[in-house]
Amino acid sequence: MKKSISFIYLLFLVLTLSCSKNDVEFEEAAIDNPFDKENALNTNAQRSMGSGVMMQAFYWDVPDGGTWWNTVSTKVADWSNAGIDAIWLPPASKAQNGPFSMGYDPFDYYDFGNYNQMGSTETRFGSLTELQNLITTAHNSNVSVIADIVINHNSGGGSEANPFTGGNTWTDFQPASGNFLRSSYDFHPNDYHSNDYGAFGGFPDLCHHKSYVQDWLWNNSNSVAKYYKNTIGFDGWRFDYVKGFEPWVVNSWVNAVGGFAVGEYWDSNVSTLDWWTSQANASAFDFACYYAMRDAFSNNDLNNLNNNMLWKVNGSKAVTFVANHDTDEIFNNKILAYAYILTHEGYPTIFYRDYEEWLDKNKLNNLIWIHNNLASGSTDILHVDNDEYIAKRNGYNSSGLIVYINNSDSWLERWVPTNWSNTVIKDYTGNSSWEPTTQSGTWVKIQAPPHGYTVWSTK
Repeated sequence: MKKSISFIYLLFLVLTLSCSKNDVEFEEAAIDNPFDKENALNTNAQRSMGSGVMMQAFYWDVPDGGTWWNTVSTKVADWSNAGIDAIWLPPASKAQNGPFSMGYDPFDYYDFGNYNQMGSTETRFGSLTELQNLITTAHNSNVSVIADIVINHNSGGGSEANPFTGGNTWTDFQPASGNFLRSSYDFHPNDYHSNDYGAFGGFPDLCHHKSYVQDWLWNNSNSVAKYYKNTIGFDGWRFDYVKGFEPWVVNSWVNAVGGFAVGEYWDSNVSTLDWWTSQANASAFDFACYYAMRDAFSNNDLNNLNNNMLWKVNGSKAVTFVANHDTDEIFNNKILAYAYILTHEGYPTIFYRDYEEWLDKNKLNNLIWIHNNLASGSTDILHVDNDEYIAKRNGYNSSGLIVYINNSDSWLERWVPTNWSNTVIKDYTGNSSWEPTTQSGTWVKIQAPPHGYTVWSTK
């Protein structure tokens, strides 16, 4: 009996000591902040989608077997409590590879796991009922749901004689839903024109100039867009491979059904990204920011953070990210990259595996809290060199913040200007115990740990 009691006591000590300093400091930061902790965690309920933090709720080759929708459902409440305001799901409808497909080879836009075709009834992710249960769970947790829309190309059609090529093409689409039947007249080349911006991977390339295609994609009362929104319950849109068609396509979709929209325009040219967002009436993933961070944190030269990025040109249209299902090149100092996007302008996205498997979830939750409660207003870059990066958010609905990223091997300190005069400030990450008072001229000395970061704001 004495041995059992000793074991329980030892276990209690281990569990108690395992609470890191970061955990304690995060709890204190949430309580001491001008927003109380309960309100801070539920701030996303009052935010419109695009002003909080998005979770990419999948990765390439998630487990097959129809379990993914249920897996995500179990996590939504915790994500919401952490401050996530939207989840981005993979392409949800039936694709050519049926139970094994990640959805980027779409066949039947109206089959969400309820028709027996392409080798299965369920999709890789689950059934229609499980998808709708997930969406209901998300909505009950004040979390919006973003659909991945793949409308550049299709896959899985039967062979037919094609009068525009003089041979046979795989363009005869007869989906079991009976909706959006397609033929060679709906793909390139056809009787309208031979091609648009670009085809992908040899798949049949949809022609968005055909009125029949437009009607089925967004115009009809039972169009794909309206079915996704009104029947399935999606709130927003992530458009795949938008380089393959003109931006007016996304604009037309958004005009027909509304909702937040972001396009995957894979290009690091900021002017091109900015042009696309204005033409498409949508946001774009900030690939310019992604590549600047890759070069900064992987090559150990933070001067790259001085590069131009979409968030610097139009922060309201920039969706920032550190990794996604297609690209994950920031292997070193990845948490520093998250400290960057979660304190700067733009709509930051967290990658599922970074949050659930690879990085410190407590640190990410802390940064999400900082983003949702402190990171507002315009941005001023205060200092940048090989190892240091310091920037100031000037505040809008809050007092703003100063973020200090240190990629050197030792603690660093630096005097910086603030927006606060004769004011006590603190580090809301818990990485520094300093609580300095700003001078009457607003200057203050702050510090950051090696290969770490601090985020400063008023107490």
